[in-house]
Amino acid sequence: MMKLKILPPTLRVKKRYIAFEVISQLPLTRDDVIAMIWDGSQDLYGACGTGRFDLWIVKVWKCDSNNHESSMRGILRCNRDELNPVRAILPTITKFRGRRVVFHTLGISGTIKSAIKKFIKPEE
Repeated sequence: MMKLKILPPTLRVKKRYIAFEVISQLPLTRDDVIAMIWDGSQDLYGACGTGRFDLWIVKVWKCDSNNHESSMRGILRCNRDELNPVRAILPTITKFRGRRVVFHTLGISGTIKSAIKKFIKPEE
């Protein structure tokens, strides 16, 4: 049996990492964030468009929040060629389970490590 060769870096699909923050009136979980982004993408671009984006939530952090709001930060991976359509998805998400939510794009990076360092935990 032949061993499959790994694609060289020049032939791999290029990815970008979008650092975002979501503020909600309800406490959120990772699955809630995934559902919001997926549903927003489906509403805006449909199934075919969403499939092209190669969306993946890399990591989500809970942030300090006051008694009325819950805040989370996270990193969303997408295809480099589809970066602008993916960025357009986040501001269109305004409600989840009948409550208001707000998505902020903190920045875009080529690696997970630099996205965390620049946008998620800049003080460390």
